[in-house]
Amino acid sequence: MSAGRHAGLAARIDASFEGRQLDDDAVLDAIGLLDRGEVRVAEPTDAGWVVNAWAKKAVVLYFRVRDMETIESGPFEYHDKLPLKHGFVDAGVRVVPPATVRYGAYLSPGVVLMPSYVNIGAWVGPGTMVDTWATVGSCAQIGSNVHLSGGVGIGGVLEPVQAAPVVVEDGAFIGSRVVLVEGIRIGREAVIAPGVVLTGSVPVIDVTGPEPVEHRGAVPPRAVVIPGTRPKDFPAGSYGLPCGLIIGYRDAGTESKLVLNDVLREFGLPGSLQA
Repeated sequence: MSAGRHAGLAARIDASFEGRQLDDDAVLDAIGLLDRGEVRVAEPTDAGWVVNAWAKKAVVLYFRVRDMETIESGPFEYHDKLPLKHGFVDAGVRVVPPATVRYGAYLSPGVVLMPSYVNIGAWVGPGTMVDTWATVGSCAQIGSNVHLSGGVGIGGVLEPVQAAPVVVEDGAFIGSRVVLVEGIRIGREAVIAPGVVLTGSVPVIDVTGPEPVEHRGAVPPRAVVIPGTRPKDFPAGSYGLPCGLIIGYRDAGTESKLVLNDVLREFGLPGSLQA
């Protein structure tokens, strides 16, 4: 884990965060490691995903280290604390205007960014497509060969520093206008249909068997999830609250670079969900 490899730096960041003394050099070194992908805010281990809280602390402290500055690009003017990422040619990354990536985010070789936004602390794996107007929030962890379709919103999780960020594991397909926030984890090669909204507390219900099986905080690998509701009684009446419905699982023979419509048709979904 990165805390072990960078124990001295982690200790300096912890001390700064606790208010003993702001160590500017430690913060800048930590953000540089994040930018180069040498450290991740969260990383997979044999025991599951582990948060490197010291790296998240460095991101928070970076806003204190930096001063406001004006950034100009052609006719556009911006006024912000954080610089933008550079070096896309050397990184082997395709970036379509006006995609924006903040310094401190890591993009692996083969990433394609359509006009989109990637925030500081995020990690995006090789071969992943971030489609038009998709947003990858601060510290989000996106695996390899993932497709984030148009308008997908991946929420950022900065504080509390021990909280898990949003994680989308390798090979997942995230449909248009999906919203993933509050540390939800999407298992490898899962398929999330358009319009699904998932948080750490929204239930994901497997309805493929004779009895429903409820998951919270995570979507199982290879699951196919569509938007759903389930009833809840209130003093004013019974209303449907959002949930995700697992209606099937991708077959082992399914191509990794799938066509979402084909997968949804396999489970007999109406045309409105196939758009």
